[in-house]
Amino acid sequence: MWLAQDHDGVFRIGQCGDTLCGQLIGMQYDGPVPKDVWGRSQCGLVMLTDFRHIKDENVWRGHILDPETGRTYDARIWAESPDVLKLRGFILGIPLLGKTQTWTRYRGTIGPECKLP
Repeated sequence: MWLAQDHDGVFRIGQCGDTLCGQLIGMQYDGPVPKDVWGRSQCGLVMLTDFRHIKDENVWRGHILDPETGRTYDARIWAESPDVLKLRGFILGIPLLGKTQTWTRYRGTIGPECKLP
């Protein structure tokens, strides 16, 4: 489990067939569970998809969904250390046109409906 850089979400990243994917399993929020652009609960939403290992590199390349706009972006993830994961989302297939976040391993609890303590 990985805590997003802004400490507002926790993702479970793991195998999905022959690729890696990541599901939102914890969120910071008040009121009802946040919904995506299509009105679905963000709790349990698969937002990281189709990550495949790039041969001869310690990098996985796939896609990340922005649930508020419905847009999908190219992305790369790599482990900087066992407890630090880097995620870079970018547009037009060009990593230079992107932003990198630092995620950290999460060992805390998650309440009902993906609520973070």
